[in-house]
Amino acid sequence: MKGNMEERAQRLALYIIENQATVRAAAGRFGISKSTVHKDISERLPQFNHTLYLQVKQVLDENKAERHIRGGIATRRKYKGQ
Repeated sequence: MKGNMEERAQRLALYIIENQATVRAAAGRFGISKSTVHKDISERLPQFNHTLYLQVKQVLDENKAERHIRGGIATRRKYKGQ
């Protein structure tokens, strides 16, 4: 998904907001790296759509706060054989 970086950043933000998606999920969905997602969201998006940036930042902050819980659940499943 090359081309207009502003459009890509906006589409990424909308996808993350609508699906409460993680950076990893968004990267997989759009076929780009996690670092590209971070750059688009944290550097490019605030320059042209600050309100959308604030919305997506809220979702990403929530995901960041919950990631240690998801990691613990994944580890439990791994060792319980689920």
